[in-house]
Amino acid sequence: MKVLLAPQISEKATQIADKNEQIVFRVVTDATKPEIKAAVEMMFKVNVDSVQVARVKGKVKRMGRYVGRRNNWKKAYVCLAAGQEINFAAGEQG
Repeated sequence: MKVLLAPQISEKATQIADKNEQIVFRVVTDATKPEIKAAVEMMFKVNVDSVQVARVKGKVKRMGRYVGRRNNWKKAYVCLAAGQEINFAAGEQG
């Protein structure tokens, strides 16, 4: 359960969801593909077809004359089985 941190909501993630029927999640950096698959299946009660992962390097940022760096992170592209979908807006009211 602690493998998934949050769904990645962006324009690119929305295009991927529409085109390839994949959901993008932000995951812990040491998570493996089987752990991610098991967490998504258990949490959302769906069948996962495949998982692809990517490491994202943190951006270099400046604060005045000091140079810092954001943390590296990992994201997972989860491909759901045919006919499956995850609705994140189901719990929201408004």
